[in-house]
Formats: sequence, structure tokens, C-alpha cells
Amino acid sequence: MAQPLNYLKESASQTAGPYVHIGLAPGAAGFDIYRTQLGEDIAGPDAPGERIRVEGVVMDGTGAPVKDVLLEVWQADAAGIYPHAEDPRFADCAPGFRGWGRVITDFDTGLWAFDTVKPGPVMGRNGRMMAPHISFWLVARGINIGLNTRMYFEDEDNSADPVLNLVEQAPRRETLLARKTGPGHYRFDIRLQGDGETVFLDI
Repeated sequence: MAQPLNYLKESASQTAGPYVHIGLAPGAAGFDIYRTQLGEDIAGPDAPGERIRVEGVVMDGTGAPVKDVLLEVWQADAAGIYPHAEDPRFADCAPGFRGWGRVITDFDTGLWAFDTVKPGPVMGRNGRMMAPHISFWLVARGINIGLNTRMYFEDEDNSADPVLNLVEQAPRRETLLARKTGPGHYRFDIRLQGDGETVFLDI
């Protein structure tokens, strides 16, 4: 005998459609409704620390830029403190530090970029320190569930990072490293599949 289902069925997954930019990044879609766009400066103009610019492209399995991606980014401040009440040191976070924003890829080139301060090491679970990093969440047409990944810095000591060390193969860990391309500039390309596919995290 079939078991009665006394609850509503789960809705089917949907990819990010044509209205995702209007709802989540209206400035990029041509709607000037916010005084400050969320993706222009992740840290805020007064946050102390080394000012950096991060840029890259999101590529499909053939290496072609994906031009309709929305990325949410979040990070700790230069002292490794998150602007969130769940961080025990929240009260000491840099004044005005946002640590979160949305950026989208350029509709013509696929390039995305944002300005921020370089984050400091963060206290992880069980008191283990995590290397400086920035977290990313990606949505786009063709992606049913948002993808999570991290960006580490090639010029930092990442050897003891507990999350990075969960990736067993050294070449795969390399996909999470941003390359320093000049003073205060880092390049972080994200490949969705194929050779050199970026490591995505199940969180």
C-alpha cells in the first residue's frame, strides 16, 4: 500500500534566469535604485589594511567566459574578524567594514572585479587558524544549485590551512590560489568543469 504524502512536494530546481540581475544586482541591469552598489567595494572606504583589487573570469568546460554569472563574496577584515555576531571578536571588527558584496561578470567580456582589503588569518573550528581567504558563491544560467568555493593568496603561507588540506591532490589545491599580477592586484579565474576545474565546497 502506498504511503500517503501529507506534505507538499519540493519545487524543482531552477537555474538563474534572466531576472537574477534585476533582483540581486539592479545597477548592472540598468536600474539606478541604490545610493551605493553592493559590489563596488567589499570592505568599505575606511577599512584599515592593505587595499587590493581582485578580478577574474568564470569559464565553462571549453574555456569560454560565462557572461551572466553573479558572485557573492564575503571575507574577514585585515585582523581576521568577520562583521557578524557569530564571530566571538565581532565587537572588534574594523569600523564600517562590510565584508560582503555582490559582483557580476561583464556582459561583453565575462570579467568580474571588486576592491577590498586583504583579509587576515581567521580562527577556525577547534581553534585551528585558517589562512587568509575570500569565500565565493556563484549562480548563473545552467547552474541548478549555487556553487561555493574559496580564494586563497599565493603569496601567503597556506600550508596549515585545514580546509585547503582537505583537498588531497596538490594540483587541485592550486585551483584555489589567486595569482598576484601586480602591486595590490590578484587574478582568480574560476573554471566550472574540464581540465583545471576549480574545487567547489559542499557546505
